[in-house]
Amino acid sequence: MKNKRVTLAAVTVGAALVTATPASATPADCAAGIVHFDLAAGRQPENVVLEPDGSADVTFATARQVARVDRAGRTRILATLPAPADGGVHTPALGFPLTTGIVRTGDGTLYVLYATGTDDLTGLWRLRPHGTPERIAALPGNGLPNGLALDEHRGRFYVTDSVLGTVWTIPLGGGKPAAWSTAAELAPAGFLGANGAKVHDGALWVSNLDHGAIVRIPILPGDRAGTPRTTATGVTGVDDFAFTGRGDEILAALDSPNEVVRITADGRSSTVLDGTDGLQNPTSIAIRGSEVFVLSAAYLTRTDPNLLRTRLSGRR
Repeated sequence: MKNKRVTLAAVTVGAALVTATPASATPADCAAGIVHFDLAAGRQPENVVLEPDGSADVTFATARQVARVDRAGRTRILATLPAPADGGVHTPALGFPLTTGIVRTGDGTLYVLYATGTDDLTGLWRLRPHGTPERIAALPGNGLPNGLALDEHRGRFYVTDSVLGTVWTIPLGGGKPAAWSTAAELAPAGFLGANGAKVHDGALWVSNLDHGAIVRIPILPGDRAGTPRTTATGVTGVDDFAFTGRGDEILAALDSPNEVVRITADGRSSTVLDGTDGLQNPTSIAIRGSEVFVLSAAYLTRTDPNLLRTRLSGRR
């Protein structure tokens, strides 16, 4: 990681090459620190949430799957969402169905977003431990639900729609979505707008891919959206992001530039990881303590989708 303002240090973990079946190979089949996924099987990781034991639950976007990668690098498919009758050709902006955001509640239930271009399948899906996926909230088929954030204290989900430029809110138990914000800062500018989403410090923070920006929207009493404020610009290709635990400091995945950047509270950004570290169009980041998990979907490189584990420097 030469010539970079390094805030991350690589850590070595055993990991396994993911094949087209749930079975996995041995740790010797992979590079240190990286779990490699099968591109031909559509296993392009889009979003991630961590389990208490350090496993990572991921969505495989084009395979329509939810999977768990344990700390040894073994991958197990938890569920495959139903394919749309038309193959998903009407999914806005993309033309194929995909699983996107994922969050986890304290009881181990996973919630996943699914976009198909059809009204019968697009929406928020629930996957209870050892259960089967069920849709608990329908979202517009002409939209692209992408980022998913959970506020368990308020009992609400927040969903970004990258095509409609909307943040939806949905009760924890499911039901009819309500448009929470349609601010101009969420709109696309030719491709995809509002993308990643995180609840942090009394606000919903949203990335906008087309605008290369991070936006903070206060959550007001009554679950109303406050006035948006752009906190960072110039982060071209920003996808999902995570807070490091150091105030408003962010690590963000930049898809097309193939970088992970550190964004300080005053909006300045610096590159901390790039293709030399194994990135292949990073899509999302999860952080627990000093550990950082970075997903790469290889949407543009078409080479080696993977999960990279790193460590925040100066922390144990």
